[in-house]
Order: sequence, then C-alpha cells, then structure tokens
Amino acid sequence: MKKSVKEIEKSIKKTYKKELWNKFIRGIKEFKLIEPGDRIAVAISGGKDSLLMAKLLQMLQRNRSYDFEVEFISMNPGFSSVNLENMMENLEGLGIEAHIFDTDVFEVSNLIAEDSPCYICARMRRGALYSKAVELGCNKMALGHHFDDVVETIMMSILYTGKYQTMMPKLKAQNFQGVEVIRPMYFIEERDIITYTQESGIEAMNCGCAVTSGKISPSKRAEVKEILKNLSTLDSEFKWRIYKSSTNVNLEKVISYYEGERVASFLDNY
Repeated sequence: MKKSVKEIEKSIKKTYKKELWNKFIRGIKEFKLIEPGDRIAVAISGGKDSLLMAKLLQMLQRNRSYDFEVEFISMNPGFSSVNLENMMENLEGLGIEAHIFDTDVFEVSNLIAEDSPCYICARMRRGALYSKAVELGCNKMALGHHFDDVVETIMMSILYTGKYQTMMPKLKAQNFQGVEVIRPMYFIEERDIITYTQESGIEAMNCGCAVTSGKISPSKRAEVKEILKNLSTLDSEFKWRIYKSSTNVNLEKVISYYEGERVASFLDNY
C-alpha cells in the first residue's frame, strides 16, 4: 500500500533515521557537499535511488538547515508510456515537482552502438542532464549513487583494471565549467533503500530501457555485486572495511601512485 507524502517523510526522519537520514547528513557534512548559495540540479532517473535522493534533498532544503536551492530534473530518454507514467506517479506520490524534458537518447545510442549501447547511453544521458542543469542556472548536480556503488567501484577497479580508485563523493565536471557533481547518498546502503522503497509502496523502475531488455549479459558490476553479497554473509562489516581502505592509504607502502600526470614510485625517495 502506497504511503502518503507525510507518512513517507515521517518514516525517513523516524523509522529510517539511522539508516537513511543520519547517513545522508553525514555525507553532506563530511564531504562539504552543500554550501550556502548553492543551486542544485537533482537528477531523477525514476529509479529507487534517485527518488529517495530527491526526497532527502527536498526535506533538507525545506527545513532551512542549509541555505541552498533545488531544481528537480528528470529526463525522458525514450521511456515507454507505461514507464513515463510510472515515473510521474512516483514524483507526485513523493510531492516532488520536476522539470521533465524529452530526448532521443535510447534511439540514438542504439544506432551508434547496436551491440552494446549502455555505455553510450549513460554518457549521453549524463551530458543531457549537465546541459539542463546549466540551463537552469545550477552550479551543482546531485546523483543518486549509494554506498554499495562506491564499494563496487573500488572492487571493479582492482579486479578488472588493475587500479585502485573509487567513486568520489564530489568532483568537478570536465566538460561543463562551473558545475560540480555531488553524491549525497554516499554512505547509504542499497539494502536500506530497497526496504524503504518497498515499505513506502513506491514502484520504482529499474532501467526503463526497452532496447536492451533481455539482450545484455550480466555486467561486471553485477558480478562484483554478487561477490560482495557472498562475502558479506561471512562478515557484515566487509563492505565498510573495503571503503575504509580508500580513506586509509599509506603511500609509503605502495609501489607507485599518481601525482597528477606523473607516476611516483617508492624508488624515488628510497
């Protein structure tokens, strides 16, 4: 049964205060994601993560704890009428008014890379969102990545590219000067997002892409997600220790590392 806006807001602040609200505030404060005068474009895909992020930022902006403005933006890359209606119903159910704008991202990305359009699609969607954020005068764009995305990125980097890097809580856009990407749900775990979404009666979409449905084999991220799931059954703190490793790097104990474009080696000062 779908809950009312008031019930959803109450559950975030009370029932899920520890799992959602407190971790949301922790990320905002720890990484200084929001500053006075910010105008933030909140990117809503229609999935569970971005819908929760939008609600969290709406609630934070409304109680005036921080001096910032929000613009909720949602791109229609070519959703079916059913998915588009679903997204609009979810936004209405959450009490969120968004700028919904149409693009032909699904169609174009499929023409450019018919066999595997997902990478092209993701880049095109991000570019369209950046452009909309600039159009609305925003200096920041919020994305709905969560803690599991962060940990999975670390593991994917190690296992599949032979590098050690993570998903940053904020970064400056390379091709859109003056725009910064922030990830307010950096510390929120996916399992808690799922539980909150189900208990709130929100029927969020997954991808919404009709082009690749049933065609794309499991991704590397899906493989890593399964690995972490299995390891976490043995030790519930496993994911948090992986994350902690990215905040606790001892450069005296690594073979080499990047300093900008230069590769620094332990032999430099040996």
